[in-house]
Amino acid sequence: MKKDGQPIQHPGVQARFDAYPPAARERMMALRELVLRTAASTPGVGEMEETLKWGEPAYVTVCGSGSTVRMDWKASQPNEYALYFHCQTTLVDTFRSLFPGTFRFDGHRAVVLALDTDLPVDELTVCIEAALTYHLKKKSRT
Repeated sequence: MKKDGQPIQHPGVQARFDAYPPAARERMMALRELVLRTAASTPGVGEMEETLKWGEPAYVTVCGSGSTVRMDWKASQPNEYALYFHCQTTLVDTFRSLFPGTFRFDGHRAVVLALDTDLPVDELTVCIEAALTYHLKKKSRT
């Protein structure tokens, strides 16, 4: 549990964070804080549920305003961690066009980040806001 951030309430999520190596845990906690802070400051998002999906920390809008955001570090790619989005949305394609030189992308599902670089906070905030309001914006287009 991070002392200066929101404590993790879900025991499975806490266990997952505890299982990460120290460098990955530090980056993952920073990413978690960014997701929660962005959710709290984005109109229409409301309350968030922190849970596990596919064994990965996941953040779901309780009101249904957005698409689930997941994150994880994997031992098979020890120098990277990623923020995952629903692959049947246009989110990652949008991020690819907005930030072509900022991120590495994994298909239509993830923004991949390097453990040894600073978190691109401004760009990730745009990505997180877009995901957490995806259904709201989709409804307004119809």
